[in-house]
Amino acid sequence: QVQLVESGGGLVQSGGSLRLTCAGSGFPVGDEIMTWHRQAPGKAREWIATLFPGGATFYDDSVKGRFTISRDDAKNTLYLQMNNLKPEDTAVYYCQNHDSNTWGQGTQVTVSS
Repeated sequence: QVQLVESGGGLVQSGGSLRLTCAGSGFPVGDEIMTWHRQAPGKAREWIATLFPGGATFYDDSVKGRFTISRDDAKNTLYLQMNNLKPEDTAVYYCQNHDSNTWGQGTQVTVSS
């Protein structure tokens, strides 16, 4: 049973920060290609970040320099640190085990102003 559970979303002001958490179970997060996606109202789901087992990271230009994808192997948890948030970041955020195409339930991030 591969499962991902997201938390950490909420309402923040423009320029603020949030850290999203994605707790994995049934697989080692450090051995899988992990991603974050987001879906804004009325829009398609879009990829924003990837973390490879060896530590390589890739970001969409829309979040590059502001967001950081990381993991804690001891906690089997994936993170997305979001800084300098903008209203256009408002979306439901999903973590994904790319190798098994398993998704979390999503967590809402709303940026005001």
